[in-house]
Amino acid sequence: MALPEGISVRSYEARDREAIRRLCCETGFLGNPIDPVFQDRDLFADYLTAYYTDVEPEASFVLEQNGVVKGYLLGSRRPLRQQWFGFFQNLRLFAIGMWRYRGYNRATREFIQWILKNSWREVPAAPRRTAHFHINILPEAKGLAGSHEMMTRYCDFLRSKGETQVFGQMVTFESRRGAKVFERFGFRVVEKREITKYRGKHPEPVYLTTVIKQLTNPVPAR
Repeated sequence: MALPEGISVRSYEARDREAIRRLCCETGFLGNPIDPVFQDRDLFADYLTAYYTDVEPEASFVLEQNGVVKGYLLGSRRPLRQQWFGFFQNLRLFAIGMWRYRGYNRATREFIQWILKNSWREVPAAPRRTAHFHINILPEAKGLAGSHEMMTRYCDFLRSKGETQVFGQMVTFESRRGAKVFERFGFRVVEKREITKYRGKHPEPVYLTTVIKQLTNPVPAR
């Protein structure tokens, strides 16, 4: 699938770290900036991106539009390493969040309360020892071709390392990132669960969805 003019995909480089963190925060609230629901951008970006950029950067790719990073696919083929990293990282982030808690606004406090009380109940099933990914693209650079190219590059990388499966977990709703989008890339939905924190903030149900793909064949062209 040919990329549109001005769009390119390449491997992640250390110089992309701040752009990745910024993009993560600019799309963190259903494709919009995270600030209305969580004001601490550093904590948010650390939680979602730090492992990929700092520990396993070779498994990630970026999408550029006219030389500016507008999307990324952050990957990992070492899930046990990430689980250990996540355990200690979460303890650190929790301590920082509690230290800053009194200075947070109401929306941020409600977000933290949801994380502590409900978030763990709303995580769908996922394989524990399988390569995975997290993908994000700014609205102005969205398009099937760019997503397809990043996914193709990542799946080819995994195959070259002997991996046979890959899964992803992402926020979905029918008007954005519905299941059919991932089916185009050869994935199937394993499970999805509603994210209750978005009730009243979005006109349709919002889910965290697990999708998985066997890597025996190339990503189908469209």
